Amino acid sequence: MALTPDAPHSHPPSLGLDPATDSNLAEGLAALESYKKKDPVKVVVRFKAVGNAPIMKQNFFKVTVSNRFQAVIQFLRKELGWKAGEPLFTYINLAFSPAPDDTVSNLYRSFATDGHLIVNYSTTAAWG
Repeated sequence: MALTPDAPHSHPPSLGLDPATDSNLAEGLAALESYKKKDPVKVVVRFKAVGNAPIMKQNFFKVTVSNRFQAVIQFLRKELGWKAGEPLFTYINLAFSPAPDDTVSNLYRSFATDGHLIVNYSTTAAWG
């Protein structure tokens, strides 16, 4: 059986190894495929303005947990109509600024309040 580019879900041919090794290879490939799939679960993110930042009319949004926090920042910029060069500072629960590569899932699991992930935003640095 030859692998072709148009058959993305086909399994590799047996390598002629013992059955246990082929089984482990198949399990590993299945685990990789499931890891690649996006988690469809969504959580509620609540945006709160700090200082002189404009207040959003709609401040509750559902966000897919597999997204990185960078996607939340980009979404917030779009909602506020801000360009990439304009300052935007984001904080979780008025306490710390998460790294853009943190996942929404990790932030939600660790810092959710009343079933929401509260993201505060400001045009100036509000906390160290």
